[in-house]
Amino acid sequence: MFICVNCSKNSNLFSIWDYGKIEDMKNESSLLIKGAVLKGASSDVRIRDGLFSEIAPSLSPLPDENVIDAHGMAITPAFYNLHGHAAMTLMRGYADDLELFTWLNEHVWPFEAKLKAEDIYNGTRLAILEMIKSGTVHLEDMYWFTYEAARAAKEMGIRARIGLLALSTNGDADKLNRECLDRIDEFRGIVKISIAPHAVYTVNESRLLQCLHASEEYGLDLHIHASETEKEVADCQKEHGMSPVAWLDKLGILKETTILAHCIHVSDEDLEIIAKRKSWAVHVPFSNMKLASGAFPYKRVREFGVKACLGTDGCCSSNDLSMFGAMRGAAYLAKLFHKDPTIAPAEEVYAMATRQGALAAGVDGGVIEVGKAADCLLINTDLPCLVPNHNLISNLVYSASSECVDTVICNGKILMRGRVVPGEEEIIAKARESVKRLA
Repeated sequence: MFICVNCSKNSNLFSIWDYGKIEDMKNESSLLIKGAVLKGASSDVRIRDGLFSEIAPSLSPLPDENVIDAHGMAITPAFYNLHGHAAMTLMRGYADDLELFTWLNEHVWPFEAKLKAEDIYNGTRLAILEMIKSGTVHLEDMYWFTYEAARAAKEMGIRARIGLLALSTNGDADKLNRECLDRIDEFRGIVKISIAPHAVYTVNESRLLQCLHASEEYGLDLHIHASETEKEVADCQKEHGMSPVAWLDKLGILKETTILAHCIHVSDEDLEIIAKRKSWAVHVPFSNMKLASGAFPYKRVREFGVKACLGTDGCCSSNDLSMFGAMRGAAYLAKLFHKDPTIAPAEEVYAMATRQGALAAGVDGGVIEVGKAADCLLINTDLPCLVPNHNLISNLVYSASSECVDTVICNGKILMRGRVVPGEEEIIAKARESVKRLA
């Protein structure tokens, strides 16, 4: 692997970045970032064995240590995307501007019926490429062919928790899920597996209990859509005499690590339950707005002390996977919905995408501190959208774009440098091949 030692961010040397030569690295476990701006001051940051090991105004390189000259760039935590359907990148721009259940029943599910394992692999790699390019180092996924998605994440070096999707009538997916569980030891590193029942309107009581028992047997976390639409809540009340959140709690699904996507139509009693169980509510603002599902009750979520983080959802309902967009959408929507410009300040929303997201992902990261997981970005603060830099966090939430991200580091490993991700062209070409066959 080529590491540019002591060269500026504008150097053309980054164009020869080659991930195919890992054996050429001096010491893969040790990296020194020189001169990055951290909390307004120039700092050197040393990374060893996947953790931030030293932070000081000046550090001398160790023998055989890889060095990045980051003078003029800011070092910030990376982003964690806590809800998505990665391979839906293959449906970007497909079946837009439709009502949720029409969209699902008449367009999405028929398209998905044609997906093969290779398509999931190709679509997931495309999603991960887009995430890396926009500063995201963790993918929380729920989709078909779990093994192929997990393989793609492992190969590309991103953190991920890939869900074994469960429906009441899963068909061949049950066999695929069992095969994935049988090979679960392959994903005991930064790529993990979870149990992902789709929602209360697609997964019956028996199936939900099977998911719960599987999660307990294998020590896996749970990930489910919850209270996304008014219809979902009304139907659950009619069938079970309680809300989706209360029903899931009655079955034992709500735990400290359970991921609840959307959580839009929630009562005070629902929020009390989620807070008591310490489950995570994931806000996916653009998907909620595009499908007109409703607005995340940001103020009430905060008042009840519910743990909250951010996600993008899939590209068929949100169209891009940028956490910059998710942050901006969350802040703007909350201010409009509550008619209060002080709601969802930049610092809170930024924490949802970084520290809170990391904790929801089971990672002690999301901050640049000694002993924390070495997931970070180098931000090019010379781009017009970040000038002037009165407040970097405000700029990152309200004006930044993916183009601001120069370098992405995950678990101490460089995934992107100089905005170059190895193998980009091949990843895009393979995704296009899948789409051509499916369309």
